[in-house]
Amino acid sequence: MNNPFDYTPDAACDAAFRKLTERLEELKRSDRTEDINFCRELEAGKMLGVLLAEDSEGVLHTLYAFSGQIGDGGFYFPGFVGPVFDYLQQDGYFKTKESDISKQNIEIARFQNNQLAKVKTEYEQAKDRSGTQISEYKAKCRQSKLEREAKRESVLVDETEMAAMIRQSQFEKAELHRLKKKLAADLEPFVIRLKEAEALFAAMKEKRRSDSETLQKWLFDNFRLLNARGEIRSLSEIFSGTAMKIPPSGAGECCAPKLLQAAYLQGLQPKSIAEYWYGQPKGGEVRIHGVHYPACRGKCLPILRWMLKGLSIFPPLDNEKESRQLLAPKIVFKNQWFCVVNKPCGMLSVPGKGTALSLQQWLQDKYGDEPFVKLVHRLDQDTSGLVIAALSPQSFKALQRLFSCRKVKKTYVADLEGDFESLDLPRQDRIELSLSPDWLDRPRQRIDMEGGKDAVTEYRFEKTSEGRSRVIFYPLTGRTHQLRVHSASSEGLGMPIVGDRLYGINTCSSLERLHLHAQKIEFTFPIDNQHYSFESPVPF
Repeated sequence: MNNPFDYTPDAACDAAFRKLTERLEELKRSDRTEDINFCRELEAGKMLGVLLAEDSEGVLHTLYAFSGQIGDGGFYFPGFVGPVFDYLQQDGYFKTKESDISKQNIEIARFQNNQLAKVKTEYEQAKDRSGTQISEYKAKCRQSKLEREAKRESVLVDETEMAAMIRQSQFEKAELHRLKKKLAADLEPFVIRLKEAEALFAAMKEKRRSDSETLQKWLFDNFRLLNARGEIRSLSEIFSGTAMKIPPSGAGECCAPKLLQAAYLQGLQPKSIAEYWYGQPKGGEVRIHGVHYPACRGKCLPILRWMLKGLSIFPPLDNEKESRQLLAPKIVFKNQWFCVVNKPCGMLSVPGKGTALSLQQWLQDKYGDEPFVKLVHRLDQDTSGLVIAALSPQSFKALQRLFSCRKVKKTYVADLEGDFESLDLPRQDRIELSLSPDWLDRPRQRIDMEGGKDAVTEYRFEKTSEGRSRVIFYPLTGRTHQLRVHSASSEGLGMPIVGDRLYGINTCSSLERLHLHAQKIEFTFPIDNQHYSFESPVPF
């Protein structure tokens, strides 16, 4: 079977998906409310999965799945496989406990907004009254002190009056101490009531947390997944050996686990699988209707590692072999402070988890006698072009400052899918779309205007040819996958870069390289105050 994380769908999967979309078009015209609502939810954005599997007699069966739930907690719709574990039965354990936790949420909110708020208000008011009395008495004492100081400056003050003023000062200090002690005692009942209310509030929240954790553990323990050998393992067991330890929310509810579980339960042998996005992108993700995508790595990689045991997978999971012969990097310029290298497409900038050679390692091998060699910035693995490496700690800091202050001008060339003129896009403009990582599907990035990091790209279209547009990018920031997301997102240009395996139309195992090249880089180097400019020919 194909690797769900690295594949191009075969013709049979594509045909099955087209057949599914035709059926959905028919459902849109249905007079059944449930059919129309189902289609509307899919159009809002869902991943749909197709699995081709053989029975014991060699007959091929087609299974379909949708990710997650439909409507108010629904797992079922005719023609689609059911869930791995149906925990949403109305009178079942999960719904009962979930209802209890919901009631706790209401009780906690009510307690916080009523009893706790009242006690806090009473305490603050009592505290303010005490503070006012102390402030007023202190003001009175300051006035008395001023009057005594005025008397001391008078030559008419005798020893008896001086002694009386000293006694008055001592009395006022003692009286202030007694006042503070009395007011503290008066405030104590309010403090006790507040502490009791806060302790009760903390206990209510702790019970809710404990009940939620218990319910989650019950869910993960009862979410039991098969593999091709007929072995069973729970989500808790599957994720216990990962860095996450605890399964993320929604684990096991994606298309691939649903499809494989259904196939195993029916005694079918999986042959081919594919997942397609249907409808509008959502949550800032870059998704294109009708395009196939790999399974998400955050939730599905640990699960599918287990569920695929017993099947022959190609290419193997976690395959580290490079599918194409890489060109060697080329040194464009070198002086005593830095060097500029032309990185080929397919080479990592810095070492990854596998054994593939990175540009950093290549430079260290080449300049092994140098005391220092370190990349100042990076390019994506699939992006080619110019990279600067520092040859001393001093130059590394100087170049880093240039990048952080945006004093390095970078020029990229890319080919985009589509004709910018027919899409009525301006020939040149600026894109400002903040980005953040998609933590459950790394290394993908997503649009995140609230919590993401600023990402700014200026661009200029040059020409169109055979349904593609040549564009020049001038990134003002250097976020991960910035140009790729700004190109592909419907909020940006809405035109994926040609050959983009993550965000493009020909995803995953496309034979065409990513048409993105770091063509030019220029800056004034502060150590020698010289202006440098380097260019690299576009290789596509």
